[in-house]
Amino acid sequence: MADFNDFNESDEIELNEQELIIYRQRLLDRQQELKALSESSREARSAVDLDQSRVGRLSRMDALQMQAMEQASENRRRIELQRIEKALALMDTGDYGECIHCGDIISAKRLNLDPSFINCVHCA
Repeated sequence: MADFNDFNESDEIELNEQELIIYRQRLLDRQQELKALSESSREARSAVDLDQSRVGRLSRMDALQMQAMEQASENRRRIELQRIEKALALMDTGDYGECIHCGDIISAKRLNLDPSFINCVHCA
């Protein structure tokens, strides 16, 4: 796993057009993947049938646990989708690659790790 010290902002360089295209495509691919995962897990997040005459107690507990895990996964997907949408919006305004808090350039290493990062290492 990468160490945060590996993301030293000293390698600050402006992104070129080709890098922006690559990052945009990675973001769009991940966005599509997350939306597909969300759609495929919709049923697992739905209400659990608690009718004791049809389903045993352990089966209900298991179903509730699975539902809770799927809901937590969906929440993480939703947060990641919001980051992706923010990064894409920053690309559209020409501000992508700059930290939204301090304005410093986000290192290429950090963006290569995850192009949805919108903060430099120091502000993260």
